[in-house]
Amino acid sequence: MSATATELPTKEANLLKGHEGAVLAARFNGDGNYALTCGKDRTIRLWNPHRGILIKTYKSHGREVRDVHVTSDNAKFCSCGGDRQVYYWDVSTGRVIRKLRGHDGEVNAVKFNDSSAVVVSAGFDRSLRVWDCRSHSVEPVQIIDTFLDTVMSVVLTKTEIIGGSVDGTVRTFDIRMGREMSDNLGQPVNCISISNDGNCVLAGCLDSTLRLLDRTTGELLQVYKGHISKSFKTDCCLTNSDAHVIGGSEDGMVYFWDLVDAKVVSKFRAHDLVVTSVSYHPKEDCMLTSSVDGTVRVWKK
Repeated sequence: MSATATELPTKEANLLKGHEGAVLAARFNGDGNYALTCGKDRTIRLWNPHRGILIKTYKSHGREVRDVHVTSDNAKFCSCGGDRQVYYWDVSTGRVIRKLRGHDGEVNAVKFNDSSAVVVSAGFDRSLRVWDCRSHSVEPVQIIDTFLDTVMSVVLTKTEIIGGSVDGTVRTFDIRMGREMSDNLGQPVNCISISNDGNCVLAGCLDSTLRLLDRTTGELLQVYKGHISKSFKTDCCLTNSDAHVIGGSEDGMVYFWDLVDAKVVSKFRAHDLVVTSVSYHPKEDCMLTSSVDGTVRVWKK
């Protein structure tokens, strides 16, 4: 069932407070029961967002934490940030299992693959680095360095690594074939996400547009406008039904567009300041937003 505009999560259900300073990312876990958030205060926090309860706080990063991603079995997570390192954590003990060093600059984004055996990180050093979580090596097993500027965002499919960069490209690396495809959008790309059916990539650009690309051909399918995205990293994603596109805005608004005709079907003020992150629940019509204002909000219909 695709959500109609009236079923979109626009009512605040919970306010998650605790971070000191800007929250840079908020992510549901695989089944949507928990959330991880991270930010300027160098901490990562695990929540039950539906009850508004902080479960655990993780501290080890020396600078702000930019991104976090949890494994499909919820046992481990990875994080990255301003200290140039990727951390691999045990959820229940809060212990850092491994620190993955190698980036020559701050690290913007991290993602596990489906089996959670591999982590891919995106950095200021214009590279994507691939790390094997099962080995005890702290060296990357692969470095992709064909980007011409900072890599801001990364998504993975079963066979591909896709990166979005300030150089204006979305580059797709076929791991099995060893092939690279590049789609040049002509504007800095600061966020990419993949549709749930795997057919499309949504790219957030710093000219205040979101662009939907066909994943296999690179064809531009649609452009979404109305929000402000010029100087901050603001997330974009699709609803779990792929019926709507969601984007955060620098003026604290969140926008929902119809996927097909790109009309704004809903917009509302979610925060007082820049919306840094939007994360949609995998099954329900529920959403997380985070902001420079230090809060994370849970939205339901």
